[in-house]
Amino acid sequence: MINRIVKMHFRPEETDNFLALFEQVKEKIRSFNGCKGVELLRDINNTCIMFTYSHWESEAHLNDYRSSELFASTWKDTKAKFAQKAEAWSVEQVVGSANNNLK
Repeated sequence: MINRIVKMHFRPEETDNFLALFEQVKEKIRSFNGCKGVELLRDINNTCIMFTYSHWESEAHLNDYRSSELFASTWKDTKAKFAQKAEAWSVEQVVGSANNNLK
């Protein structure tokens, strides 16, 4: 399994619009073949910075999503709201937590 982290910095007037867009598409992304889940995180010090954290069965599944119409239309709408260029990483877990209670 791989994880995809995307850091997005929105213009202040667009953060609520992005949250509404994410609410509309999150279940479609979650139900995409190979997606094991997607989360939206917000920076605690700057509410204009958000991260998506998605979990994929494989890089091939992620690439299928990134080639889809769902991604193309969602990314086009999302990108129009940016204050600066997004950053993205595909990562894999090296060491997990000893239990579910992270400390």
